[in-house]
Order: sequence, then structure tokens, then C-alpha cells
Amino acid sequence: VGSESKGWSTTRSFVSWDKSSNETIAFLFGDMGTATPYLTFSRTQDESISTIKWILRDLEALGDKPTFISHIGDISYARGYSWLWDEFFNLIEPVASKVPYHVCIGNHEYDWPSQPWKPDWANSIYGTDGGGECGVPYSLRFNMPGNSSEPTGTHAPATRNLYYSFDMGPVHFVYMSTETNFLQGSSQYDFLKHDLESVDRMKTPFVVVQGHRPMYTTSFESRDAPLREKMLEHLEPLFVKNNVNLALWGHVHRYERFCPLKNFTCGSMGQNGKDWEALPVHVVIGMAGQDWQPTWEPRPDHPHDPVYPQPKRSLYRTGEFGYTRLIATKEKLTLSFVGNHDGEVHDMVEILASGQVLNGGDDNNGKVGAVHKVDDVTRYSFSHYVWGGSVLVLGGFVGYVLGFVSHARRQIATERGWSSLKTEER
Repeated sequence: VGSESKGWSTTRSFVSWDKSSNETIAFLFGDMGTATPYLTFSRTQDESISTIKWILRDLEALGDKPTFISHIGDISYARGYSWLWDEFFNLIEPVASKVPYHVCIGNHEYDWPSQPWKPDWANSIYGTDGGGECGVPYSLRFNMPGNSSEPTGTHAPATRNLYYSFDMGPVHFVYMSTETNFLQGSSQYDFLKHDLESVDRMKTPFVVVQGHRPMYTTSFESRDAPLREKMLEHLEPLFVKNNVNLALWGHVHRYERFCPLKNFTCGSMGQNGKDWEALPVHVVIGMAGQDWQPTWEPRPDHPHDPVYPQPKRSLYRTGEFGYTRLIATKEKLTLSFVGNHDGEVHDMVEILASGQVLNGGDDNNGKVGAVHKVDDVTRYSFSHYVWGGSVLVLGGFVGYVLGFVSHARRQIATERGWSSLKTEER
């Protein structure tokens, strides 16, 4: 792009999707935002730089393999400062110029006091998070599949890119809006119901649903509780009935993976020869950049004490920044959490085409590199004692040498008629 007189842009290239591919690769996260060199805004997201850096590393390693990025809400955190949208696109340009960049709407792109859908039970949920954007920049800066839209009730353009789906390799991806009506009878509910019931599981054995606010979380997000109750009432039966494999959410700026769930109850994963039931695995992936993090839920009987027990249904949770990497074949889908501090995998779950969940909790909680086996602990304990003993011996020897030298110096000083001085002022 450009001209001889004005100069030329960097040359970019991309690889189009191969619909006949038997492999799916994607990088998924929420709540990233952008970092800026300016001091004219109260909070920007410095960790977003690391997230893009590691994803770019992965993309370069993939070469010409088709993949895409999924950013599920709270995208730039511009909140009415339009220049922050420009900074955001500058940040993602190295990756968004190579692969498709898919989004869904979050509270910081949309919410405003007079939004069209704001039922009584949602007064504590939907407010001024959009900073006056009212979904307009989000709707005009992105062009997602499908034609979903909702009128704003103002002279502004209708809000677009609300819910849609597409196939890539063996995975059917579904995006929804938690900021607009998703209850039974709504246009969005009808879309989700028809879409999930129409999936060809021979062609795409895996179904992944994505939205911004989570259906499940153990963070102390009490304000969103009424919305989660409605999602459980209206959407969870739809997910369970249609064998959704994976449900990914943002909004909570942490990573948390749950067991296969239905109504807060873990289903058996079939390990150790047990029966199992195909249930959705819910994962919160809002850890890509925004550095404000809510605490975990405290104990019900001690709400103000800093003790946050991890419920059985929560198999892995962390405050580490990062992103997730999805790789799927016709036989298996693997979701990995990559931490920004080292670019390594810190958690992983595997789901078979049958719906059975592996590496997910019965034996080792699915924690990659986080759980010591008995032998490891024994070896660690033994080496710890050996190391401690060595330090004590070395310390004793050094002390002996220092004492010997000090005694020799005093003896020499006495022989020469010197007197050592010691006063309280020293």
C-alpha cells in the first residue's frame, strides 16, 4: 500500500483457510486492551504487549498453517477515547495482518444507561462501562460473519457482530453476546438453538461456544450473579442437550478451568474405568492484559478474611497473564494455557470427539507442572535436607576460619603492646 512519492507500507501476507483441513489451530483470550506510551489515560494494559509477543512467536513457528485469533470482549478498553482504538490496532497489527482476528462484544464496548435491553434484574450489571461508545466503534471497526444486529434506540447505527458461527476444520465455533438479550424467545436465543441443533458432528465433532461474561467463575463477582443465574436457566440446558464441548468466557481477568459441569456439579470424566457423561468444560480466559483482578470468593462464614478455598469444580485457577492455544483434530481437542512470564504451558485439558474429557482432574487435577508426584516430593525432600546440611557444615567451617583469624590478630596485637578500643558510640 502506498506510492513512490509518499512511500510504501510494510509488505504483508496471509494464508487463507483450507475448509477441507482436518486440523484446527486458534489462539483465544479476552480482556486484553492495549499499552500506550502516553500518560493521558488513567489505566492501560501493559501485559498486552507480552500476550501479542508470545502469540507472534507461535504464529511464526506454525509457518503456513492456517489459524485465527479469538478475542472475546473488552477489546481495546477505549471507553470513548478514540485514539486508544488506534493504539490497539497498532498493537495487534503484527498478528492481525497475518490471520483472521475474531471478536465478540463485551461490556466495555457497549454498556450505557439507556441501552435497549436492560431488564429490572440487570440494573446492577449493565451501566456505563462503554464510556459512551454504545457499541458504535465496535460495530464499525470489525466485520464478523453473519448479519446479527440490534437497534440502539438512538440515531446511531445498529449494533453489529453480536452472535455468529463458523466452521474451521473439525471445530464449530459459536459466538454470543452477553450484553444483549439471550433469554428464551429472543432473536439471539433462537439463533443459538437453531445453530447448535444443526451442527454436523461427523464434519465438526467439536463445538466451542464463546461469550464475554462467564456462566461459571469462583471470583468474587457478586454484581454479575443475576446474569449468571439467567445464563444457567436459559443457556446451560441448551449447551448440555447439544453436547457443547467447551465454553470459553472472559470478563474476569484471570484464568480458571472447571470440570465438565452441569448445575454446579462435576460429571465423571470416565477415568479409572468409571462411567462418564458428555458435559461442557467451562474455562475463563480473561487474562490477556487488563491488570485489575477481583479476588476469589471468600469463605461464606468468613467473608472478610483473606482465605479463598478452591471449590472442587474449579480444577485450575491462577492470576497469571497469558492466552490459550487450541489445537484440534478429528479425534481430539487440546486447550492449553500459556503464561506470559515464560511463554510455557501451565495448564491443559484434552477432550475426545466422543465428549470424554481427559487430563482434566480425577488423577492430578489436570495441572501441568503444578502437581508433584510422590516420588518427586520424596526426592525434593531428600535433596532439601542434603542441601541444608551442606550449608550448615560450610557455615561451621567458615565460622571456624574467621574465628581462628580473629584470634590470631588479637594475639599479635597483644604481643606488640597494642590495646583494642571499644566504645558504646561505635
